[in-house]
Amino acid sequence: MTRFIHRNIVDLEEVRGHYRAATHTRTPVALWIAVADIPVLLTEINRVRSMHALTRAQYADLLAAARATLAAHRDGEADPLFYLRDELAAHGQLPPKHLHALELLALATVLAEERR
Repeated sequence: MTRFIHRNIVDLEEVRGHYRAATHTRTPVALWIAVADIPVLLTEINRVRSMHALTRAQYADLLAAARATLAAHRDGEADPLFYLRDELAAHGQLPPKHLHALELLALATVLAEERR
C-alpha cells in the first residue's frame, strides 16, 4: 500500500484568515489575497481526490484478495493464502518473516501512535 502524507499542504487557518479579512475589510489588497488562495485550494482538492481514489482502489484490491483467500480456503485449495500474500507483496507490505502476529500488532500500534 502506498503511504500518504496525511497533513494538509495548505495552511487552512491562514486561508480562513485571508477570507475573514477580505469579508470584513473589503479592501482591494485583502480581496486579492483571498482570491490568490483559490488556485492553491483547487490544487489541494485535486491532491486529496487523487489520494482518495488511490486509497479506494487499494482497499478494493485488498478486499478482493481477502475474499479470494476465504473462497480458496472453503474450496480446499492447497495454498489459500496465496491471494492475500500476492496482494500484500505487490505493495511491499508483506510482514517480515521473523515477526510473530503479536509483534506485528504491537508494531502497528506504535506506528499509529507516532502518526498522531
